[in-house]
Amino acid sequence: MEEKLLSIKNNAISLILDTKSVNELEEIRIQFLGRNGEVTQLLKSLPKIPQEDRPKIGIVANDVKNIIEDAIKRKETSLKETKAITVPSFDITEPGILPPIGHLHLITQAIREITAIFTQIGFTRVRYPEIEWDWYAFTALNFPPNHPARDDWETFFMKHDPDPKKGRMLLTPHTSSGQIREMEKGKLPIKMLNIAKTYRRQSDVSHTPIFHQFETLVVGENISIADLKGTLDYFVKSYFGEKRKSRIRPYHFQFTEPSFETDVSCGVCDGKGCKLCKEGWLELGGAGMVHPNVLKNCGLDPNKYNGFASGWGVERVLMMKDGIKIDDLRTLYSNDLDFLKQF
Repeated sequence: MEEKLLSIKNNAISLILDTKSVNELEEIRIQFLGRNGEVTQLLKSLPKIPQEDRPKIGIVANDVKNIIEDAIKRKETSLKETKAITVPSFDITEPGILPPIGHLHLITQAIREITAIFTQIGFTRVRYPEIEWDWYAFTALNFPPNHPARDDWETFFMKHDPDPKKGRMLLTPHTSSGQIREMEKGKLPIKMLNIAKTYRRQSDVSHTPIFHQFETLVVGENISIADLKGTLDYFVKSYFGEKRKSRIRPYHFQFTEPSFETDVSCGVCDGKGCKLCKEGWLELGGAGMVHPNVLKNCGLDPNKYNGFASGWGVERVLMMKDGIKIDDLRTLYSNDLDFLKQF
């Protein structure tokens, strides 16, 4: 076997020295060192020779393998230096390797879906300033001067001289300020959907200083609570699924009368009650009939016109959607790609 190995070595070296291309060099490598190559086959037959001869034959076989590999590497380097390497033809029409493509952020996806749902029933998407006046954010919405929301520890106020009519400037704490700006236009009827960033001094697992809200406002003649409830039901079933239900509970908001909290049935237990919802319902946001004082502040006659409004957090409804598991709201803004790639 030792003579056979030496013969294979000499044959391989002769072929390597005579080769003119890298393609031929690869064929030689396969012939001698490939899975079914000559050296490989001999190594597989080692168990058949006497045990006392195996160490010596093994050493020779390993030396032959290394000599052939070194010869191939030297020849390849030589071919490159002499530019004798064969370059295969290149098809310029062959598609390249596509780079990884991202996708829309989860919040953007939710905003687009919410917009599509309300657009289908006649709502018009609008957007108003995120830096707002006190008049639009509080006063015109029927907030008294001493309301807790006007505290510096609740709202981000600007340092500047207040406007005599509009008051201080602030980062808008809710999209409800858009109600005033829309009604001030005086174009009735109104079916408005306002989606924007809002700002409050809060940060925990269910709150962030910057978040998104979507506001609906309908103003016209003979608008009823039944119209409000029907709109809420339509959104809940369109966004969460046909099996989910909505309900309204009496509450108090400064800019609606009567006012309601809006709940959606729990998607985990189908409204039966579990650790997540406790009693089968999850709180979504607020709604109600537009307060007469708000209509007056916008120059509308509350004896002739009325309407309803609702305001919900985009992040909040997103977290309650089936298939979305988010334990900490702040995760949405952490730029964690492993998290975001799930969606």
